[in-house]
Amino acid sequence: MKDNRNYASGSLPERAPLASAYVPMQESAEPNYEPATALARGTLFPGLDLPFMNMVNQPGPATPLSELMAVDFVADELRLYLDTHKDDTEAFEMLQRILALSSQAHREYAEKYGPITPGDMLGDKKFCWLSGPWPWELRTRREG
Repeated sequence: MKDNRNYASGSLPERAPLASAYVPMQESAEPNYEPATALARGTLFPGLDLPFMNMVNQPGPATPLSELMAVDFVADELRLYLDTHKDDTEAFEMLQRILALSSQAHREYAEKYGPITPGDMLGDKKFCWLSGPWPWELRTRREG
């Protein structure tokens, strides 16, 4: 059976209901999870910790890459919080500290293991994105 509806037109049926999104407001900017736990759980804030199908992720072993991911995750969470709490100066000051820590961590990681983002090549003399070995290859070689 041929479908004659024109999906490219973008028109809605008459009196079509529109969706309404609801985003609960966080009551506090005070993060309670340590960075590694927050990274595993998917949120820095316990009040927003709603495990999918009651499956709870546990933190894995600490590695240089997981530590870098944790710092960047905290920065992302604070930016999301500030989207709805722009006047929270304490959270913004914390974001500034975390962004400085993230910048330093990226530099140190890139010096030791190579770039993890294209921005980590800023100031390099040559393209070095795929000059490996990747961090997980180093760990495998040490273990093997």
